[in-house]
Amino acid sequence: FQAEIQQLLRILVHSLYTQKEIFLRELISNASDALNRVQFEMLTNADVLDPDAELGIWIAVDKDARTLTITDTGIGMDRDELIDNLGTIAQSGAARFLQRLQDAAPDSAARMTDLIGQFGVGFYSVFMVAERVRVVSRSARPDATAWAWTSDGSTTYTIEPADKATRGTEITVFLKEDAEEFLRPYRLREVIKTHSDFIPFPIRLDGEIVNQRTAIWRRPAAELSEDDYRSFYNQLTLDFQDPLLHLHIASDAPVQFYSLLYVPSRANRGILSARTDHGLKLYVRKVLIQQHNKDFLPHYLRFVDGVVDSEDLPLNVARESIQATRMIKRIGASIKGKLLGELEHLAETDPARYLEFWREFGVFLKEGIATEPDDVERLAPLLRFHSTLSDGEQPTVSLRDYVGRMADDQNEIYYVLADDLKSAASSPHLDPFKARGLEVLYMIDTVDSFMLLNLREFDGKRLRNVDDAGLELPQREEADAESDRPALDDDTFEQVRKRFADVLGERVLEVRASQLLTEN
Repeated sequence: FQAEIQQLLRILVHSLYTQKEIFLRELISNASDALNRVQFEMLTNADVLDPDAELGIWIAVDKDARTLTITDTGIGMDRDELIDNLGTIAQSGAARFLQRLQDAAPDSAARMTDLIGQFGVGFYSVFMVAERVRVVSRSARPDATAWAWTSDGSTTYTIEPADKATRGTEITVFLKEDAEEFLRPYRLREVIKTHSDFIPFPIRLDGEIVNQRTAIWRRPAAELSEDDYRSFYNQLTLDFQDPLLHLHIASDAPVQFYSLLYVPSRANRGILSARTDHGLKLYVRKVLIQQHNKDFLPHYLRFVDGVVDSEDLPLNVARESIQATRMIKRIGASIKGKLLGELEHLAETDPARYLEFWREFGVFLKEGIATEPDDVERLAPLLRFHSTLSDGEQPTVSLRDYVGRMADDQNEIYYVLADDLKSAASSPHLDPFKARGLEVLYMIDTVDSFMLLNLREFDGKRLRNVDDAGLELPQREEADAESDRPALDDDTFEQVRKRFADVLGERVLEVRASQLLTEN
């Protein structure tokens, strides 16, 4: 090993990775890289060892020997490549291969972006679980011989000739006692399904293919049915209710990415839900990097489930998180814009179904207006309210509906804040509005008062609280007739006002005259 290898391995094993199971993801990813490389090689060169060998990955367990073996039929390595790739930290054969490819043919390099092992450290995650590792590999070159590389992760490794008749690499992991969970087939299946389900080559465990291989979000939407989308949603979330809607995105500019988003049919999906935290699953080149990534959607859209997959996102060295870049912001802006556009389309074309969405998630959009000023213009038309003119228990009134019903001499949108629908409907502040035939929106959610800090106007019409002391209403003959009662003289009224203030005391801030109330 290089002189600093022991110290660096200690950092890799104990500080870089957060979960032991990641080692299997890394070994499978390396095997996938090797398979991609031999597949590409055979496009232009038929003179390789075992040209008819199946491209795949095999995983075997020996409980008695306490070993886990991962075998592939990929490009393989000769003696020098084993020393370069395994005896030198952060020196990745895949990275060098890509560089050579790009120098020779940039277009070809673009097609080879499935090679994900570009940091050269993934292999060493195996020492989180291994007492010792033995790697036997034979290069795809016909005249190559097999070599074995063995190490316990300390200061040295050994390399020697080996017997291997076929092309590819076989990694035998001698597991530590505290890593025996990885001798259990169900645990291995769980890790593979979580992290490597969409590796494009078959992964066999006990002779059975355990990965799906094809990522639904990378397939053309025209090839997929509603049943396909529904089935993936059930698998993704363990929610066996149908989703309210889905959104399939494939974008090439300004950043290449794929995404499949779902809005569930209900906010509370019960104890069987797979969701333990909010955020989208992040894949990079079809390998799961993060279970709950919160960088792509704003917090108020945290009810959305789905995946994002990109060829281009920069990863940290452990490939467990992404680096914050403008690229991420661009993807996030694109996803958010398309999602809000889908909600706008739903509200316009299927009001009844949109109302189902609003009942479950409307409060989240109100939160968005309160917390994301830049999104107010997009979110405001999606709001729905009860009002003095709405019929029934459903909040069906949009701000656009309200403005469309406004009289010619009405220049403001009126609302009343209350704790619930009954309190709002019985507010004495509504009297002059009812007398004048003016519609008033009911704001009955706790978040409404915060939302109104950013929602000051809509379509050029200012929003006004009905208890605003400076409110001036449009004149109506019928309302004015109701108010043509003899008024108390100033001295008498002041005595009445003072009496109310004294009796109510600290329970009110102020007692004042109203020029609007029409009923006793």
